[in-house]
Amino acid sequence: MKIGVLGAGQLGRMMAISGYPLNHQFGFSGNSNNEPSALLGHMFALEDNADNVESLVAFADVITYESENTDVEVVREINKDVQVYPGEKSLFITQHRGREKALFDQLSIPCAPYQMVNSEQDLIDAVDNIGLPAILKTATEGYDGKGQFLIRETSQIADAWKSMNGVESILEGFVNFKRELSLIAVRGIDNDHKYYPLVENTHHDGILRLTIAPAQAINSEVQKTAEHYMQTLLDEMDHVGVLTIELFETEDGLVVNEMAPRVHNSGHWSIEGANTSQFENHVRAISGMPLGDTSPTHPFSAMINIIGEIGPTDLALKMSNAHLHLYDKAERADRKLGHINITANTQSELNASIATLTDFLPN
Repeated sequence: MKIGVLGAGQLGRMMAISGYPLNHQFGFSGNSNNEPSALLGHMFALEDNADNVESLVAFADVITYESENTDVEVVREINKDVQVYPGEKSLFITQHRGREKALFDQLSIPCAPYQMVNSEQDLIDAVDNIGLPAILKTATEGYDGKGQFLIRETSQIADAWKSMNGVESILEGFVNFKRELSLIAVRGIDNDHKYYPLVENTHHDGILRLTIAPAQAINSEVQKTAEHYMQTLLDEMDHVGVLTIELFETEDGLVVNEMAPRVHNSGHWSIEGANTSQFENHVRAISGMPLGDTSPTHPFSAMINIIGEIGPTDLALKMSNAHLHLYDKAERADRKLGHINITANTQSELNASIATLTDFLPN
């Protein structure tokens, strides 16, 4: 099939790399021929063609997207001619934190207490209802810690609202958690479901830096609970493709934080660490192919993000169990430039490998 991707970043790049062995072709809609996906397929760039989306639609048999911030109206128009997966409902819900939380409530999925905020007075009222500490977030478009303000004292309310620049926001009660987890799953057109193991994520300044897969000391009931939440969401949204949910592990069980209707940074480990990567399974799902096995290839895996500058990549290249993935992106503060996957047969081997690559992790 000819697969169109709205976006041309590293996620589209890795989808194409996984999809070409399945005999698919790829096209990308982006702002520049210098984007990470540009050399991996037909590039419909704005600098060459102002109607690049229309050109992508004419090219494609099916279309997907890289970001939940994709314009719903654009997807609605495209759907008149070419099927878009995941569908409009998944996109509409996941690009707005309030709609996400409302869906969690509707489906009896535990989440933090929340209240929508559209003014400083709204924020004062929300703090009175929810209490502190709490996190104020933009309702849309925030990512990697951007568009967020942690409020610890009422004296910070004015500054917190000012930081939102007047846009619709959401106040979420602070969750005391033991660790951050995520679950990635894929649903096919035929309603087949596949789940990857829960993984543990470590963030620094709001940016994912390290993923351990599978998360250690997770019992089968916790995995089943996360899968139940996931299946409920997949089926409710009639979602086709990969879906990611981020969760907090607390003393009282799992609390769902947010979700993403796409392949996800915390699933990059699956390229070498699972029998079928999240990227290949997304491609399989949207093209109507049977879904692949999601079980791990090794007892232990990890993913280290390369952020801001490339760094001493020879360290990874000299390791027999490390796999370097660079995205062809220029260095810039806080920018995701690539990642390193590690596979290991023992916990000590995994720990030693991460220690060897400590230059890529924050202090």
